[in-house]
Amino acid sequence: MTSIVFAPAVGLALSFAIEAAMQPPLRPMWRRPASCITLHCGLWLLTFVPLCLVLGRPWFATAATSAFLLLIVLVNNAKFHSLEEPFVFQDFEYFTDAMRHPRLYIPFLGWGNALAAAAGFVAAVATGLWLEAVPADRFALSGQLGALAVWAAVGILLVTPSRRGPPVRYDATGDLDAFGLLPCLWAYGCAERRAPQLPDRFADVPPPAPDTEPPHIVAVQSESFFDARLLFDGIRPEVLAAFDDLKRDAISHGKLSVPAWGANTVRSEFAFLTAVDAPTLGVHRFNPYRKAARSGAVSVAHVLKRRGYRTICVHPYPAGFYTRDKVCPLLGFDEFVDIRSFPDAPRCGPYIGDEAVAAKVAEILANAAGPVFVFVITMENHGPLHLEKTGPDDIATHYTAAPPNGCEDLTVYLRHLRNADRMVASLRATLTRQARPGLLCWYGDHVPIMPTVYRQLARPTGETDYVLWSSSPAPTAGHEALSVETLGLRLLRAATDIEDQGQPYVADSAASPA
Repeated sequence: MTSIVFAPAVGLALSFAIEAAMQPPLRPMWRRPASCITLHCGLWLLTFVPLCLVLGRPWFATAATSAFLLLIVLVNNAKFHSLEEPFVFQDFEYFTDAMRHPRLYIPFLGWGNALAAAAGFVAAVATGLWLEAVPADRFALSGQLGALAVWAAVGILLVTPSRRGPPVRYDATGDLDAFGLLPCLWAYGCAERRAPQLPDRFADVPPPAPDTEPPHIVAVQSESFFDARLLFDGIRPEVLAAFDDLKRDAISHGKLSVPAWGANTVRSEFAFLTAVDAPTLGVHRFNPYRKAARSGAVSVAHVLKRRGYRTICVHPYPAGFYTRDKVCPLLGFDEFVDIRSFPDAPRCGPYIGDEAVAAKVAEILANAAGPVFVFVITMENHGPLHLEKTGPDDIATHYTAAPPNGCEDLTVYLRHLRNADRMVASLRATLTRQARPGLLCWYGDHVPIMPTVYRQLARPTGETDYVLWSSSPAPTAGHEALSVETLGLRLLRAATDIEDQGQPYVADSAASPA
């Protein structure tokens, strides 16, 4: 009975010590609301009790629970280092994604953290199997089972007063600092159970005029695309020569505020497609494809489908990533083209190159019987950039002056950025050749993960870049800063302007930056 009394008490104390290793550091527990301390203790106990019931070894259960909490803290610290955002409840899904797509996740954890997590797991197993025996009275009410029932009752009593968690605001860093790790995980998980009520942001989009010729529409969410020339004066301007040319002839172009930094592509993706912003999404902002995309959200694809378009999503990666194979039909897409459609396509680094994706778009448009909306999600510039090596000619090709030491990731990034620029030129040429007018929307989902480069040179604002261009003559609005939530609306209004053939495109309040 001694171990069943002392093991969870030691584990509770250890849980606060483990939490103290969080980055960024959290305020001391005595400066948090008392309800958050009790909720932390109750959640820890309700994790310990079923584990101990299965294992029959209190110290083993304590060690295993502590090791899992340590893993969460290590993952949090790695995530904050790369993405400037702490771990939230919605990130638990990425544990399974990390097993299916390890290259996208494990390198950011780091070998030191990975070894520490492995050592914690080995220590927990050693503690449980080699140093502790299962008691004979394991299932006796007067023994371990009765003690576990008492601990479970204590856990329930501690959790019940705050059963929905503290009053979080979905500012992950601020919430964690104010309330602590376990209470925030609990609050975000509880909040996600409530289905979002999403507005239809496209209700005011006018219907197509009769006897018009709808343009082909190609929208490209370019992986980690932004104008990196702002980081360092020594980057050659011609790295984005085609993009610059497109901006000169564009309907609109400029900086784009996006709800993601370094990763979490689906946040920008969902915002572009549905025009729904983060405050409206609430907790669903962290991964809108978990619940929000399945709740009847109206998208750009739905609107264009009603206007007679065939809607196609192209993503040269496995369809199950982010469950896009299930989400895209719900968002109005007739067809999803994934990596299976690129069996012999050349790769640039570990992923299908942008050139091959541009060729696939050209093939789709060549075979189109009517107007087509092609939404492209590229992969070439997806990190981890530090796993790729620079080539002997990369400095001369991408710089007028060599960058400082420690900027190898930037050099790799510029190599892929130049390929993205070639894709811009290729899509422009493809749309220009079509008998039907064409509309091209190009934007970046987030800035790339390059923390060492940003420390050496400059930290970007987090904004990316966009351009909206038409193959037919169209009024230009010049440089306009937008949010990604308004870009889909702007795209539809540009398409309407092309159909009307002559009505000037005028920015209105519905399409202004949020």
